[in-house]
Amino acid sequence: MQNSLATQVAGIRLRNPTILASGVLGISGSILRRIAEAGAGAVITKSLGLIPRAGYKNPTIVELEVGLLNAMGLPNPGAEEFLNEISIAKKGGAPLIASIFGSSLSEFSKVAEIVAKGGVDAIELNLSCPHVNTTGLILGQDANLVKELVKNVKRKVKIPVIAKLSSNVSSIAEIAKAAEEGGADAITAINTLRAMAIDINVKKPILANGIGGLSGPAIKPVGVRCVYEIYEAVKIPILGAGGVTAGKDAVEYILAGASAVQIGTAVVTRGIEVFKDVNEEVKEYMKENGYKEVSELVGQAHKA
Repeated sequence: MQNSLATQVAGIRLRNPTILASGVLGISGSILRRIAEAGAGAVITKSLGLIPRAGYKNPTIVELEVGLLNAMGLPNPGAEEFLNEISIAKKGGAPLIASIFGSSLSEFSKVAEIVAKGGVDAIELNLSCPHVNTTGLILGQDANLVKELVKNVKRKVKIPVIAKLSSNVSSIAEIAKAAEEGGADAITAINTLRAMAIDINVKKPILANGIGGLSGPAIKPVGVRCVYEIYEAVKIPILGAGGVTAGKDAVEYILAGASAVQIGTAVVTRGIEVFKDVNEEVKEYMKENGYKEVSELVGQAHKA
């Protein structure tokens, strides 16, 4: 029996259900191409804004027993400057998704127009960065604003738009539903969680920004719960993100309702070979359990 890892998200065909998450090695076309060639089903850029942004001073990342804590500050060259990298990235043979952020509804739309004209395959709206003083997170916590923001962006571009949501809300299902009503083609859940680490010797926060975003295995149960709740609230595809390090993690997200998963921290801890490894493990699970297509697994936990 042939087992196919191919899946679809918002009309985009992926050769397998693993995607490079935004914020990890996505700042140059050559690196994005390399990760695509290493086996990722799609790749996402680091979040791009309207103008260049330097980000925070070091230290910006802390390795913990349960994952990574980072406060990079959304460093990026600006959307216009990044256009030069798009054609290089797409030589990897995998769909390219541009992550974008803005300080207002109109700024999100402007950035979306820029990256769309550059030839990316889809746009992911960063509505959930937990440690940056932009309006992205504020917008992502208000259902009405999320609906309006997505609607505005959809008016400006013809490619799929994905809303990346935060778990730091009273009801992520409500926010996801608002994004769907605004015209979102898919949902990403979740981003990192607000967290902090303190150096007990100097008695100060380790990160220069103080507060950062926690990623990795520690947040997987939160991510799986969010995907599960969103799946019952919307009809559009979901991308699961948070703590995927092995095939069993990807399968858990897919059973909860995700059509594909994003991998970030594990790229840092396991290297870019993680995409190939996760895919092989998912395929083995499918073979052992009698599934031919990834789509047959999506949302199965809701039928148990």
